[in-house]
Amino acid sequence: MTTIRLKQPVACFAVLPAALFVAGCTELPVEVAISEPDPDLVFVRGYRSPSDECQLVGESAFTIEFLDDASDLVACPTGSSAMETLMAETGAQIITQTNSFTFFSLAYR
Repeated sequence: MTTIRLKQPVACFAVLPAALFVAGCTELPVEVAISEPDPDLVFVRGYRSPSDECQLVGESAFTIEFLDDASDLVACPTGSSAMETLMAETGAQIITQTNSFTFFSLAYR
């Protein structure tokens, strides 16, 4: 009976460091959703193609502070695969968010 009691704690202590190591290697998802209401937005076209969920955004009361003559303002549905691929392909950083959209400024100069 003593042998069984020793094996269980030893097994637990052997598994715990391995579990902590694996948990430490796992990237936690970035918290991207916020509770700002969706503003009126002017969508111009799909950014990478006509059917792209990420859209080039035009001027509106909300976007005026994010527009720049040397970059495109792009909005993607928050958490979408289109958003993930845009970030991976361009290295774009999030500049702001609303309930439904995440915005990126992509320099073209």
